Amino acid sequence: MKLLRELPLGTRVVVRYRIEGGFTDALGNLVARDETTCTVETRRGPVVVAFDAVALAKPVPPPPVRKSRFDELVAKAEAESVDGWDFSWLDGRATEERPSWGYQRLLGARLGGVEAALDLETGGGEVLDGCPSLPPLMIATESWPPNVAKASARLRARGVVVVATDGIPFGDNVFDLVSSRHPVTTDWPGIARVLRPGGTYFSQQVGPASVFELVEFFLGPQPEEARDSRHPDRAVREAEAAGLEVVDLRAESLRTEFFDVGAVVYFLRKVIWMVPGFTVGQFREKLRELHERLEHDGPFVAYTTRFLIEARKP
Repeated sequence: MKLLRELPLGTRVVVRYRIEGGFTDALGNLVARDETTCTVETRRGPVVVAFDAVALAKPVPPPPVRKSRFDELVAKAEAESVDGWDFSWLDGRATEERPSWGYQRLLGARLGGVEAALDLETGGGEVLDGCPSLPPLMIATESWPPNVAKASARLRARGVVVVATDGIPFGDNVFDLVSSRHPVTTDWPGIARVLRPGGTYFSQQVGPASVFELVEFFLGPQPEEARDSRHPDRAVREAEAAGLEVVDLRAESLRTEFFDVGAVVYFLRKVIWMVPGFTVGQFREKLRELHERLEHDGPFVAYTTRFLIEARKP
């Protein structure tokens, strides 16, 4: 064929040629030719085609560029919704040991024995909804609009009133129990104010330097003030300063593993205070470095710290 004789070597072509019993195609780069044949480098290897067997030949565009595994993992994690407080997207991508005390079980037991309760920073309402029974007056607060909508839809059938606020806009001495799981901040004076005498605050909180192996990978070494900002001793001092008596305090360090870079992207998008202002664009090179490390060395290991605190209003 004249075309195959004239095309520059290296051109990507498809050549249909006769074989015994019919026709077949060779798709790939034209890499060699002589007076009677041409050679097409296909995915299965070189194919030598006789010119007199060619039925059709034409140049074709290069194949689409396939996204790298890094790009695919990052793109999927970046597109995933991070509304609510459900981490099931990380199943199979990351693992975290759970505190031995079982916060949701303990909270459920306490909710079953009170008349009025308040859950602060409820997220999407997942923890509260997992409790078997709720008191006659059950209020939850949440400030992030997507979570407000999610919690309202989830908890409406349970009779829970969801209030869109980042404060504690309730009267004095109203609640027998105030709870919060992983609050961003703890308003100890506000909690003491709304608790009835004899009421309790029950909370599982993020402890000091939690997952800081990951934080410092992106941000570099952090000052001691940042590492100790969530120390349980500080929580005890602040609770007592607000007039509460701490009746239980437990703390644990828990092994956490991230298996791919997508898990890290999702985690940092969802837990926004770990690396404030995190975006893929800003940290792309560090993410690529982390991806290569994960591919070569296996899981990235960090340690989550948690503490459980229960404080009573005299």
